[in-house]
Amino acid sequence: MARRIISVHRPERPRPAEVQWRRGTPGRRLESAPQFDRLIHERVRLGIVGALAVNESLCFQDLKRLLNTTDGNLSVHARKLEDAGYVACSKSFDGRVPRTEYRLTAVGRRAFERYLNHMETLIRVAREQAA
Repeated sequence: MARRIISVHRPERPRPAEVQWRRGTPGRRLESAPQFDRLIHERVRLGIVGALAVNESLCFQDLKRLLNTTDGNLSVHARKLEDAGYVACSKSFDGRVPRTEYRLTAVGRRAFERYLNHMETLIRVAREQAA
């Protein structure tokens, strides 16, 4: 018995940056929906960046306590932020105890500002539509 392969044509979906949001009245649009910085948008990473935005630097244990997370979880998320250049990490010893300090870089601060501006815009538009 021969197998038949059936292909289904799926129209190309617009990428999120190309999607246009319509408002309540025809003709009024938000021209392009700005992209979320998905790197910051995740809960733990947002917590790390937010905590470092209001503190010059924080050690690993302070961040762990603030975010109520595990060592492994914090370590993985901090590494992603560090790889993106948003967070700088310095390691030292306090006697024999290792100490890891994190601080927000200039790139990270700008990315966090863009993220906050984006969220404020979304909140404003949502409130206007609800009214």
